[in-house]
Amino acid sequence: MILVQAAKLIGGGLAAIGLAGAGVGIGTIFGGLLNAYSRNPEEQDQLFQYAILGFALTEAIALFALMVTFLILYGF
Repeated sequence: MILVQAAKLIGGGLAAIGLAGAGVGIGTIFGGLLNAYSRNPEEQDQLFQYAILGFALTEAIALFALMVTFLILYGF
């Protein structure tokens, strides 16, 4: 029984690594947005729309990783 609990905790921790990757991805998106703003300021509206789309998709992946983490910890 102790081995099963330890495996659940290790699996939950490994699944939570995806949240760190999503944080890096969001930072990369907005860093690229600032770089694009400085290179082409007249396209700010279109660039911001693309950045928000990228943010939403990256955040969705983070939510999936969080859901899998909670399923591992509390579902089994």
